[in-house]
Amino acid sequence: MITIDERFNLQGKVSVVIGGAGYLCSALAQALSESGMEVVVLDITERPESDGYLRCDVTSKKDLVRCRDEILKRHGRVDVLLNGAGTNAPTPFLEITEEEIQQILRTHLVGTIFCCQVFGEVMVKQRFGSIINFASVSMGPPLSKAFVYSAAKAGIANITQNLAREWGPFNVRVNALRPGFFPTDWSMKHFIDEERKAKILGHTPMGRFGKPEELIGAVLWLASDAASFVTGSIVTVDGGFTAMTI
Repeated sequence: MITIDERFNLQGKVSVVIGGAGYLCSALAQALSESGMEVVVLDITERPESDGYLRCDVTSKKDLVRCRDEILKRHGRVDVLLNGAGTNAPTPFLEITEEEIQQILRTHLVGTIFCCQVFGEVMVKQRFGSIINFASVSMGPPLSKAFVYSAAKAGIANITQNLAREWGPFNVRVNALRPGFFPTDWSMKHFIDEERKAKILGHTPMGRFGKPEELIGAVLWLASDAASFVTGSIVTVDGGFTAMTI
């Protein structure tokens, strides 16, 4: 019988973290590394490329293929893909520009689809792998202000379950996180004024925002063999936000 320690063991596995220089995914990349995994961060942030970092634009499939081929050259496989690239805009719906709409949809939804195509192809050939996408509590019911973002996140939840069905026979698991409110400084400045903050926390049974490290447990579980029969799931980590009504 496989022990609990063996099921959670990630030692020596290879993970790719998309958007790994960001607020949430930098903490998750660090946790994956501390678990014993070889971690390669892909992000659009300008910094020198290295064994653990490759600059990549997720809206460019060509760029993703370049990075994938480099990772395979170095490591020979990809065990875990964490799709966390993102962007947003606070522009009112009737004023949001075509450029903003395209940027949000391409970064979140199209970028996730491209990453799943490029790295999922490797996993299907390997006959193993775990893909963890980023949905959101805004996927439904949708949140005010985040119109295009909410639509993109709903699409990510849909493609997650579609691919789980498609790739289950190949032992490739596809799941998504559904975080609640883990605001960045940018979010607090552009999306969450005092009135909105009070409404959010009043709708959150735990009465506070989430911290990046509070996503770690779900990610390590989904990445490990402890979740070997988990696919097509949308794992909610939101302090009870989506359980709240009146």
